[in-house]
Amino acid sequence: MNAAQRASPSYRLAAFDQDFLLSDPMRGVRFLMEYAKAESALRAWGVRSTLVVFGSARIGENGDGQHSRWYAEARAFGRLASERGGALHGPNGQPRDNVIATGGGPGIMGAANRGAHDVGAPSIGFNITLPNEQEPNPWSTPELTFRFHYFAMRKMHLAMRANALVVFPGGFGTFDELFELLTLRQTDKSPAIPIVLFDEGYWRSVINFDALVQHGMIAPGDLELFRFAEDAEGVWQALLAGGLKPGENIE
Repeated sequence: MNAAQRASPSYRLAAFDQDFLLSDPMRGVRFLMEYAKAESALRAWGVRSTLVVFGSARIGENGDGQHSRWYAEARAFGRLASERGGALHGPNGQPRDNVIATGGGPGIMGAANRGAHDVGAPSIGFNITLPNEQEPNPWSTPELTFRFHYFAMRKMHLAMRANALVVFPGGFGTFDELFELLTLRQTDKSPAIPIVLFDEGYWRSVINFDALVQHGMIAPGDLELFRFAEDAEGVWQALLAGGLKPGENIE
């Protein structure tokens, strides 16, 4: 007698109704779910803070001389930052600090995750769904490899635990992420974290920072929001000089 009622979409439990969950009115709920899913996993792993590494997905380990150097230094940084920063977990549930976090893809992102993997440290991959599907690199910790639909939520997770930002050479996506964080720093919407750009020659060739000052688009003091470094050790020292506090790795 009640077959039509039981078969109606309105009778489905909301949590199991995919049509409803993917509908326009539920966009806010989906946004919240993307926040909560990653937050739950990061807490379960004791991740208290991160070191965010941005850079091109197009740079390979065996590219030309400059590209292979960028890759090698990103891997070296992921390794030394994980060894010195507090990402290796000790007994009794101590939190992990300065865990390497990337956009999860190949290139520089994969290199930084790989460096952490080299020393047995966890690292995070915040992937994004793209028209041509992004594949997660094989070096991020599987349980900390996420995929987002919303760029805004992905950026929020990248920024909200960041103790520092390290930016290797890259293109539009890297620029977007760099200027997002610089704007948050410029407007005091984020803590005073150190920001380091790798390879000063590259960055000065693609962005005329001084011209922005000359035209009155930024204040001279805004150029102090970031530093440059030329190798992995130099990046680490620049982060320390900028106020980074290493956590404790307990053997």
